[in-house]
Amino acid sequence: MSSETLPGLERILFTEEQISGRIRELAAEISERYAGKSIKLIGVLKGSVFFLTALAQQITVPVKIDFLGISSFSNKSGAPGVVRIAKDLDESIEGEDVLLVEDIVDTGFTLRYLLQTLAGRGPNSLAVCTFLDRNSRRIVQVPVDYRCFEIPDRFVVGFGLDYNQVYRNLTYVAVMKPDKGG
Repeated sequence: MSSETLPGLERILFTEEQISGRIRELAAEISERYAGKSIKLIGVLKGSVFFLTALAQQITVPVKIDFLGISSFSNKSGAPGVVRIAKDLDESIEGEDVLLVEDIVDTGFTLRYLLQTLAGRGPNSLAVCTFLDRNSRRIVQVPVDYRCFEIPDRFVVGFGLDYNQVYRNLTYVAVMKPDKGG
């Protein structure tokens, strides 16, 4: 499926081949860091599912998987607002080596909230892995231990990222036309 066949897409930013190659590299780094241990990957729903699955398949140490669902609410001026957990973890992370897996880190507000929440649950270690990092929009500085790609300040879709719940299933990442995605 090319970007020319889909309305609203301006161009492909990362191809399926670029994504799979980078995920293999990242998984090798993670596997080396956690050699001799097992890690718990915590995916932030829904966007991280595609990335988490591809990453987990390439990691060579034992992996456990759990998910968090979050809701964020903006205030009337559109500024970032309240973040809350809509779906909590199924299992405890106490004493676990945890890798929080995000689809995209943007302003940092959501990630800061998640890190504070998870750190309070007593993991052995807590690190962050994101598919996309839009550092140019960062308001709150948060640690990102692993990233696949840094992206410009454009609205992107594909490989789990959506626009009104559409485009998640693309095998590549594309930039939305400015009049479509914001």
